[in-house]
Amino acid sequence: MTDGDRVSFYAEMQALRAAFQSGEEPPSLEIAGPRERLFFNPRQVTSAIATCGGLCPGLNDVIRSIALGLHYLYGVKRVLGIPYGYAGLARASAPWQELAPAAVAEIHHAGGTILGSSRGPQPIEDMVDALERQEVDILFVIGGDGTLRGAQRISQEISRRQRSISVMGLPKTIDNDIACIERSFGFETAVGASRDAILAAHAEARGARYGIGLVKLMGRHSGFLAANATLATSDVNFCLVPESPFALEHGDRGLLPALKRRLLARGHAVIVVAEGAGQELIAAHGEPHYDASGNLALGDIGVFLRDRIEEYFKRITMPISIKYIDPSYMIRSLPACSNDSAFCLLLGQNAVHAALAGRTNAVVGYWNQQFTLVPIPAAVSARKRIEPDGRLWQGVLQSTGQPDLSGSGL
Repeated sequence: MTDGDRVSFYAEMQALRAAFQSGEEPPSLEIAGPRERLFFNPRQVTSAIATCGGLCPGLNDVIRSIALGLHYLYGVKRVLGIPYGYAGLARASAPWQELAPAAVAEIHHAGGTILGSSRGPQPIEDMVDALERQEVDILFVIGGDGTLRGAQRISQEISRRQRSISVMGLPKTIDNDIACIERSFGFETAVGASRDAILAAHAEARGARYGIGLVKLMGRHSGFLAANATLATSDVNFCLVPESPFALEHGDRGLLPALKRRLLARGHAVIVVAEGAGQELIAAHGEPHYDASGNLALGDIGVFLRDRIEEYFKRITMPISIKYIDPSYMIRSLPACSNDSAFCLLLGQNAVHAALAGRTNAVVGYWNQQFTLVPIPAAVSARKRIEPDGRLWQGVLQSTGQPDLSGSGL
């Protein structure tokens, strides 16, 4: 693999032709992989690994892949695990772990992270001070967009101090919403587990007259998990995501009238809602709150919908039986499925190759069937979201058969 190997950002010929006709080279990403020249001497390297944010299937797989890749591919002898993410990096509340091969040999069989995690920003200067005290040459950070923004700031502080410490990110998000990255680890496992929850909701709905199964899935701003889980079952009648606003009731239009028509026609219904959907409907129910990471704390759309559905059918005197399922914590704490485990292994190996070659302020991604190196500023520049006119959402609409729920009737 050479430094000049790149993969086109565009997959469609039309976009490629337009770029070439304009006289400009199409945008592209550096392909990840081993390099002929290394920046660090592996025998003298100290590496550290931190996991940040919420749990996700595959965290232990990635930790294991990095630790074993450093040891067996390059002969790195000192690999440290930082307890509890950025909080543990900023404040030494617990000793750092030695991640020798024997210590990580079996960890991929369990969910969660052996290192622990935390949310929220920490003083950048304190974190870089800790890296200097531990004589760390390479920091691997596993987390989502907030974590990657923190990694970018750590890298900037390292540059300001003129130190040679590589900061390499690995994308962790069940929402699969990081820009310039086609797939993040744990997503396939989450879709499979979500499918099980939907099948349970479908069975419950069919088991009662006018039965409704309501499933809330993760997806703060992007509905990829809800959309893909919907396609994986073909039993969902209404899929609600943040990218497609919906009305509860607008005359004979909106979700509730459509749900009534479905029940009268088929006797049961299944609804899947992403946690970030419909926030405009519950925004008036209190002042906004923010979590430790600075994210807007969402209202509970699952409970909100359950209550509004019950109120609506009570008002029109139509008896229903609704079962509400929220499998979020059961999904994110699972061990990775086989495909995700293989993906995590390759993701970690490519992070090791990049870091030893001196890449920094970058995240290992996947694009157009290739592992890539994405500058962190590009990865956090925008949030990847479902395109309402794109093939994924059109496939969801065709699978569910749901009508326009916006209330406009357009």
